[in-house]
Amino acid sequence: MPPTISDTVPDKGSITERNVAAARRVLAGHRTGAAAYLTFAGPAVIASIAYIDPGNFATNIQAGAKYGYGLLWVVLLANLIAMLFQALSAKLGIVTGRNLAELCREHFPDPVVWAMWAVSEVAAMATDLAEFLGGAIGLSLLFHMPLLAGMVVTGAATYFILMFEGFGFRPLELIIGSMVGLIGFCYLVEMFIAPVDWASVVMHTVVPQIADNEALLLAVGMIGATVMPHAIYLHSGLTQTRTPVRDMNERRKVLRFSNLEVIVALAFAGLVNMAMVIMASSAFHAGHRDVAEIETAYYSLAPLLGAGAASVFLLSLIVSGLSSSTVGTMAGQMIMQGFVSFQIPVWIRRLVTMLPAFVVVALGANPTRALVISQVVLSFALPLPMISLLMFTRRTDIMGQFVNSRLLQTAALLGTALVVVLNIFLILQTLEVPIPGM
Repeated sequence: MPPTISDTVPDKGSITERNVAAARRVLAGHRTGAAAYLTFAGPAVIASIAYIDPGNFATNIQAGAKYGYGLLWVVLLANLIAMLFQALSAKLGIVTGRNLAELCREHFPDPVVWAMWAVSEVAAMATDLAEFLGGAIGLSLLFHMPLLAGMVVTGAATYFILMFEGFGFRPLELIIGSMVGLIGFCYLVEMFIAPVDWASVVMHTVVPQIADNEALLLAVGMIGATVMPHAIYLHSGLTQTRTPVRDMNERRKVLRFSNLEVIVALAFAGLVNMAMVIMASSAFHAGHRDVAEIETAYYSLAPLLGAGAASVFLLSLIVSGLSSSTVGTMAGQMIMQGFVSFQIPVWIRRLVTMLPAFVVVALGANPTRALVISQVVLSFALPLPMISLLMFTRRTDIMGQFVNSRLLQTAALLGTALVVVLNIFLILQTLEVPIPGM
C-alpha cells in the first residue's frame, strides 16, 4: 500500500495524535528500530499495575517473612500465568475491535450478561477497596495523618490522575508507566539496602519447595489471587481501537508488538514482586517471622534496615495504591460500558468505589484484613472472565486466522483450571473451612 499523507507528514496535534501517527509510520514500514516498539507500549504497562497493587504487598511480605526465599518460585509461576491471560486479552481486543465485556453482551443471553455485570461490578469494588486502602495506609503512616484523611487525599489524587484520560490514551499511559517505574526504582533501592543471598534467590526461584501446610496455603493464595478479573477486562479494551490497522499484515504486526510488551511489562511486575519477597526475607525472616501486616512491616523496617528503607517502602506502597486505584476505576467504567452500554461520570464512579473503604474504616475493621477479604471476593469473580476469554479466543468465527492454536488453548485451559482450583482453596482457607490433609 502506498504511503498516505498521515504516514509521512511531521507529527502534529496532541501527544496521543502524534503517537498514532508514529505508529502508522511503523506499520507502513517507514520507521524501524527498537524505538518503534515504544509507540505501541502502554496497554500492558497499565494492566501490569494490577500485579503490583497493595494486595501483593501484603502476601509478599508474609511469604518473605515466614519462609524466606522459599516461595519465590510461586511468584514466577503466577507471573507466567498472568502473561498468558493478559496476552490473550490484548489479542481479543486487537483482532475483534471489541473488548471482552462487549463480546459477552453480544454472544451471551441477557440474564447471563446482567449476572456477569453484577459480579464484575462487585469485583471492581473489591479491587478498588484493596488498592484504595493501600494508598491511604501508606499516606497515613508516612505523613502521620489519620487513616480517614489519607483516604480523602488518595481519592482526590486518583480523581486528578483520571482527568488526564480526557486528553487521549497517551498521557495516562505515560503517567501510569512512570508510576510503575517509580515502584520498581523503590525496590531497586531496597535491594541495595537489604543484605541478599543471591545464590539462594536464584535457586528458590527455579526449584519448587513447600516447607509445610501453611506454606502450601500461602502459595495457593499467592497464585490464586494473581490474575485479576478487572485486568483481563481492561486489557482487551485498551487495545481494541488504540492503533487502527488496515489489513491482516498490520494486525499481525500489532499483535507481535503487543505480545512483546506483555512479556516485558509483566516480567517487570514479576521482578518487583520478587523484590518484595526478597526484601521481606532479608529484613524479617531471621528474627521477625510473624510480620504479616503492612503497618507492622513499616514499623519493623526502620530499626532493622534504617528509616530510609522504611520510607522507600511506604513511597512504593503509596504510588502502588494511587496508580492501581486509578486503573481500577478505568476498568469499572469499561466493564459498565461493555456489559450494559451505559456510562456514569468518572467522579460518581470514583465516589461509589470509595464507599466500601470508608465503611470498613468507619466500622473499625482491620485494614489489612480487609485487603485479604477483598481478594476472596475477587476469587468468586475470576472464573467468569477467564472462561469467557477462552471461549472467544478459540472460536474461528470471532478470531479468524488468529484463533488460539491447540497448544495455546491447552496451556490456557490448564492455567484456568489451576487458578480456579487454587481460588477455591483460598476461599476455604480465608473462611476457615477445614481442608482435609491440611
